[in-house]
Amino acid sequence: MEDIIFKERKFYNVKDIQNILGIGRSRAYEYLKEVQKTGEPFKVIKIGTIYKIPIQSFNNWIQSMSE
Repeated sequence: MEDIIFKERKFYNVKDIQNILGIGRSRAYEYLKEVQKTGEPFKVIKIGTIYKIPIQSFNNWIQSMSE
């Protein structure tokens, strides 16, 4: 079986979202919980206690905000 190697990242983590949106850790977690429940305005995947945000979904949302 071949090893799968991703050449570029596919997901943001909470720290990335904090930095991009300029918000604190607690607020980032609160916001991601809200988004994960509704599925809007971007996708959020929760694996145990870890949040993963698909980069393409998040970037599409950011871009739509600036249009």
